[in-house]
Amino acid sequence: MLLQVDNLRIAFRVDKHTTVEAVRGVSFSVPRNATVALVGESGSGKSVSSLAVMGLLAPETTLVDPASRIVFDGTDLLALPRAARRRLCGKEIAMIFQEPMSSLNPVLTVGYQIGEVLRQHMGMSARQARVRTLALLDEVGMPDAARKIDAYPAQLSGGQQQRVMIAMAIACEPALLIADEPTTALDVTIQKQIMALIASLQKRRAMSVLFITHDLALVSEMADRVIVMRHGQVREQGPARQVLDHPQDAYTRALLHCRPRLDQRPLRLPVLEDYLEGRAQEGGAQRVRGSVAGEQNVLVVNNLSKSFYAREGLFGKRELRAVSDVSFTLARGKTLGVVGESGSGKTTVGLTLLRLHQATGGTALFDGKDLIGMPARDFMAYKRRIQIVFQNPYASLNPRFTVGQILLEPMRIHRIGAGDGERAAMALRLLDRVGLPAQAMQRYPHEFSGGQRQRIAIARCLTMRPEILVCDESVSALDVSVQAQVLNLLQDLQDEYRMSYLFISHDLAVVKYMADRVMVMRAGRVVEMADSDELYRNPQDPYTQALLAAIARA
Repeated sequence: MLLQVDNLRIAFRVDKHTTVEAVRGVSFSVPRNATVALVGESGSGKSVSSLAVMGLLAPETTLVDPASRIVFDGTDLLALPRAARRRLCGKEIAMIFQEPMSSLNPVLTVGYQIGEVLRQHMGMSARQARVRTLALLDEVGMPDAARKIDAYPAQLSGGQQQRVMIAMAIACEPALLIADEPTTALDVTIQKQIMALIASLQKRRAMSVLFITHDLALVSEMADRVIVMRHGQVREQGPARQVLDHPQDAYTRALLHCRPRLDQRPLRLPVLEDYLEGRAQEGGAQRVRGSVAGEQNVLVVNNLSKSFYAREGLFGKRELRAVSDVSFTLARGKTLGVVGESGSGKTTVGLTLLRLHQATGGTALFDGKDLIGMPARDFMAYKRRIQIVFQNPYASLNPRFTVGQILLEPMRIHRIGAGDGERAAMALRLLDRVGLPAQAMQRYPHEFSGGQRQRIAIARCLTMRPEILVCDESVSALDVSVQAQVLNLLQDLQDEYRMSYLFISHDLAVVKYMADRVMVMRAGRVVEMADSDELYRNPQDPYTQALLAAIARA
């Protein structure tokens, strides 16, 4: 056995008298030349466990039980001096972190950063390190490696940044590679490439891989063994096929079934509590999606275009076309899904409709009035009627405002309600509508989980009673069970208020569940548009076919 973790207990010191236990008696093993998946939602303790293996937890705030053992290739890591632990973990054990832009130094070239690992652990000269770095970039499939070696992280796409992280991790040919959510923020096609790359490197280099994720669909494609964690404890573990095909624990079953499926569209997605409390039922009534003859269009967009300009030379400028001649309609009470890879222009379309970007061409008729061409004074009235839920629930709420202030502010600006008393009553009703208690009014955003913050963001939009809601990757950062709760909420609100959604996402399984029609974008243009079931059943464009083929299936 290459790695053996026994009775790992980790607590964090909050203050002088308070500690919080994050990992509670976790035991698992990683065999040689195998891939083990560590699965669980945010707060399950999976990342903390991996950081303990790497020795990356701050000793001044972390308490590790003396009875805990982490044995790597016969060596107890917890008993090693810090310098020896650092040498071992930098060379024999390597880690790919979840967010490459937070892990890569923005002011150093990627070539320098990979070379630093080789100089530090392998004793290479600068020339030797550069030659080896080029070979590593080629090995991880970096396009035009000879030029990208001198690029800065911000000049690379998300997928290319993750390839740099992988090259850095395998530079010293480690025996164990820890991959902590390496594909969470990536498009499905890039995700599939990174997964295939890690799998091929594992086989070619005979490495062991500890793959950390919350998505069991990904696990099914590459893991030999699966360990399911929740609240700092192991709930279930065993061979991948056994755990995925015949899960014994209710929590494992919930992780498998809360995520939307391509072959079903139930009226409501099951949530975690349904399985833990024995209420979940397979099958049942299915929701019908698609266009209906004679439906009323609330939004008609024609030839929408948006360009950005970059300085070139002393006096020149270069045009970057983000959106080119995009046209579509959105029916009242229906959902238009917008899919495509990063850089396809889908978010720019949403922001341009809200005039957070100024369009360079086209029209957007909302009840016959052009949102693009109207004066700013006239558009003020339409801000109430078209709202947006942003991707990041942690960045879209003012941390200095209580939830009550967050909800009351837009009502005051748009003069909704006769006074603050009536507005507060409306805010309380909205909180109840999105499943939050009245006590939330006095609390701040940092006191809530990601899913609860997204509910607050939705409640803020609802204070305006909008007719159109733009959902910009609004569930992509959420765990699968929380994602199911938010999707159910959005569907309930649409059923009740006949709201229309522009649902922007790179998650095609979620889009199929939510959308009546789907618009596929690539390089700023629409390449295909059709009713949801028809597009998924019979995609016409090769790009759409490639996107659908990249979906991970549990």
